[in-house]
Amino acid sequence: MNGYAVFILTALVLEFLVSVLADWLNLGAQTDEVPAEFRDVCNAAMYRRAQEYLRATTRFGLVSDVYGLGVLLLFWFSRGFGALDSLVRGWQLGPVQTGVAYVGIVVLGRALLGLPFRIYSTFVIEERFGFNRTTPWTFVQDLGKTLVLGMVLGGGVLAGVLAFFEHAGAFAWAYCWLAVTLFSLAVHFVAPVWIMPLFNAFRPLEDGELKSAILDFAAKVKFPLKGVYVVDGSRRSSKANAFFTGFGRNKRIALFDTLVANHPVPDLVAVLAHEIGHFKKRHVLKRLVIGILHTGALLYLLSWFLGCQGLFEAFHMSQTSVYGALVLFGLLLAPVEFVLSYAVQALSRRHEYQADRFAAEHTGDPERLCQALIRLSVQNLANLTPHPFYVALNYSHPPVLRRIRALRNVG
Repeated sequence: MNGYAVFILTALVLEFLVSVLADWLNLGAQTDEVPAEFRDVCNAAMYRRAQEYLRATTRFGLVSDVYGLGVLLLFWFSRGFGALDSLVRGWQLGPVQTGVAYVGIVVLGRALLGLPFRIYSTFVIEERFGFNRTTPWTFVQDLGKTLVLGMVLGGGVLAGVLAFFEHAGAFAWAYCWLAVTLFSLAVHFVAPVWIMPLFNAFRPLEDGELKSAILDFAAKVKFPLKGVYVVDGSRRSSKANAFFTGFGRNKRIALFDTLVANHPVPDLVAVLAHEIGHFKKRHVLKRLVIGILHTGALLYLLSWFLGCQGLFEAFHMSQTSVYGALVLFGLLLAPVEFVLSYAVQALSRRHEYQADRFAAEHTGDPERLCQALIRLSVQNLANLTPHPFYVALNYSHPPVLRRIRALRNVG
């Protein structure tokens, strides 16, 4: 094993151990008593069920992680990367087509190996706790649509990246960055209209008390609201959510039908105010810019490793290639991405606090969002007392108790 192999192997094992430690601390942070803020809507039996859900998903996640790491190491040390490279080179395709085939086989193989875990999660764990509403046919349809989109969009982007690095010279990374950025912006623009409706039905919110209240609030905060939609989330799960997507004339605020069905109008307006807060605070734009800069940095670094023989030797590949560098560079950079995720998650949590504060200040009633968060957490069997280390590692939103207390401080 050379230095690259030792570094990557050590990083993979350490990342796994850190994840196990976080899970162990998180399970240990559970309490016997329902937090005071939840006692009006969550009894002891419901609280125990949420803790059972946490234990079940944590155990399942551990098994899945062990399996994933084991498969990767088995493929690596059985010289699978090199054998697959020899196989696709034997097809005598062009460099771009060979690269698309190589990466496509790796991605498809990983998806197929993980499919049993996805099935078990959906039809056993989520079913056991009353969340699953996905039929086998819907599950198969989702898989098929995802596969087609991956081949068309993902395959197209991959072919473009490979072509740039094969033919565009020393500044290939910059041309590639520009092309990927333009593609990403286009996808953000058209996704709410063309892509997301492939999986869910988006119907405009019907006239009535809720729509009138939402339009009144939007006018109050001068938000150019052109689309509030109800999403048929109940086709797949009883969990509830809301989200903001798209930009320009295609931006949408979407409320799950499960959310609309189980919350009073003032709470739903508070939830929507939170989503508008993300827009008003330019969180969507900031995250988009960070993503673009991140992509540029990755492509620049990738350009330095294209001919790194030592990296290829670490994975038993005798010949260098752009597509091989793309796959292996992902493994080499994994520990850096793991560390960066701390900063990304911290920024995301900060944005959530800011959106909460916007909602509290502009509705004039912080308690409405508090009540919505409480009901959502109970409905979704959320962990009410996560360990801080687990939060830092995994949470894009602050723990609900912290959000509630911050909101009440605003009040």
